[in-house]
Parts: sequence; structure tokens; C-alpha cells
Amino acid sequence: MIDQSALQYILVALIALAVGGITYVFAAPFLSGERRATKRVRSVSGHADVQVQRGKGADSASRRKLVQETLKEIEGKRKNLKKRLTVKQSIAQAGFTFKVRSFYLAGLVLGLVVALGLFLVAGGLLLPVAVAFVAGFGLPRWFLSFMRKRRQNKFLEDFPNAIDIVVRGVKAGLPINDTLRTIAAESAEPVRSEFREVIEAQAFGLPIGEALGRLNERVPLPEVNFLHIVITIQSQSGGNLAEALGNLSKVLRDRKRLKGKIQAMSQEAKASAAIIAALPIAVMVLVYVTTPGYISLLWQTQIGQVMLAASAFWMTSGVMVMRKMINFDF
Repeated sequence: MIDQSALQYILVALIALAVGGITYVFAAPFLSGERRATKRVRSVSGHADVQVQRGKGADSASRRKLVQETLKEIEGKRKNLKKRLTVKQSIAQAGFTFKVRSFYLAGLVLGLVVALGLFLVAGGLLLPVAVAFVAGFGLPRWFLSFMRKRRQNKFLEDFPNAIDIVVRGVKAGLPINDTLRTIAAESAEPVRSEFREVIEAQAFGLPIGEALGRLNERVPLPEVNFLHIVITIQSQSGGNLAEALGNLSKVLRDRKRLKGKIQAMSQEAKASAAIIAALPIAVMVLVYVTTPGYISLLWQTQIGQVMLAASAFWMTSGVMVMRKMINFDF
């Protein structure tokens, strides 16, 4: 039986978990940068409208209307992409090909193995169940998110070079489809496989704008959205494609350079956050090495297990807050 004090600790932990979840739900739009991204897209749309208004006559008016409609359509699709990702979409964006059922099955097996190991080592049920939930539900999703982010970073490394290939090909008089085939054949992964999907979509009869829209769904990055906007507007309203893509390539390289500067300037804060996060664990290990009987009560008693679970939750919350503070949106 669990005594009254243990029930109080469990109640406090559940209340803290609920408050943390509610706070995250309301603060997520501000921390994730969705509002800033929406404002930036609207500013780009407004800038495009100003550029279009420089034309004269009926052709200029019709072109302005066409550009406005195109931008509204692209912005609408972009808003749909901001919705919560499904597991199937995350698997595809991470570059994997296994099914959703296999993903859930792997998480279940991992959770059961961790729970069984903790039960045999520490005994009790509260701590093994809590850690098994984190290992079976949270760890696979974290790994999927990590691989997805890693693949997107690799895509951005070679993406400006792919834009330069298109610019040089268009200036040389080649059709844009031929330049895309060159990218699909000679670029590094994952740019090569993603543009191969674009070529295959065009082979099935999709316009280049829709094919690049699907690329933006598979790789939901602002840089890919910029390319989608430029190609779609040029294909519908005309213009100097080589100049527009040349400016886009310059913007992408400037963004990459700015990202490198931000990472260099935030390394000190990241190191401080890593030290602060690792300090309690290091102290616990040192105390266990010197006086194991003093600290072993944390996982041998139910109150200690509740305290460990609450401490792990709040430590994780603190690390996530520090991570949001040192990850700049630009």
C-alpha cells in the first residue's frame, strides 16, 4: 500500500506535469517561431506586390492579379504544412522507408525491455513504468526528429549549388527540365534523390510548380519554399528566371553564412546549458560512488522514485527552455 505522503508526492507530480503541458500548448506558437514565420511570409508577399505594381497598362494589372493569386495559394499550402506532422510524414522526411506499424512496434519493444531491466535492478513499478514510457514513446520520436533535422541540414549544404546549376543552365539556353535532370544525376544526397522525385513527377504530367510544391512538402524548409515561389511565379507570369534564381542563390548563401555566425556566437551559451544539465547527474554518480547507501534510497523507495521522476521532468523542461532561448530564428 502507498502511504499518504507518497500519494501527495504523486499528486504534486501530476499537477506539475499538467501545468507544464498546458504552458507548452499556449507558449508553443511563440517559442516555435510560427508567428514570426507568418509575418515574414506576408512581408515577402507584400514585397512581391510592390514589384509587380511597377508595370504599366492592362498587362501589368493582369500580371499583378496573377501573382497575388499565386502567392495566396502558396501561402495557403504553407500554412497547411505548419500543422502537426504525422508519424508517416516524419518517417518520409527523415529519409526512411519503414512503415508506421514497424515504428510503433519498435517503440513498444524498447519500452518493455527498459521496463523489465529497471524492474529487475531497482524493483517497484512506478519508476520502471515512467522510464519505459519515455523510452518507448519519447525516445523513438526524438530519434526520428533528430534524423529528420540532420537530413534537412545535409540538404541545405548542397542546395545553393543546385540553384547555381539551374542558373548556369538557363543562361546557357538549356530548358529548366534539363538542368533539374543534371541536379538529379550529379548532386549529393539527399538533394539528388529529392530532385529525382521532381523529375519523376514531371514525367507523370505534373507542372513544374506542383512538382516543386511536393518537394516543399517532403522538405519543408523556407529555402525550398523560396524556390517554389520563384519558379511558380515565373512559369505563370514570365520574367528573367536566371536573374531571379541568381538572387535566390545569393540569399541562400547569405542565410547559410548568417546561420554559421549565429552558431559560433551561441556556442558559449550551449556549453553552459550542457554543463548545467549534466551537473545533477554527475553529482548523483559521485555520491553513489562514495556513499552508495546514502543515495540509493532514491530508487529503492516509492517516495524517492517519485522525486526522481519529478526531478527528471523539471530538468527536461529546463533544458528545453534553454534550448529555445539559444536557438535563434532568422
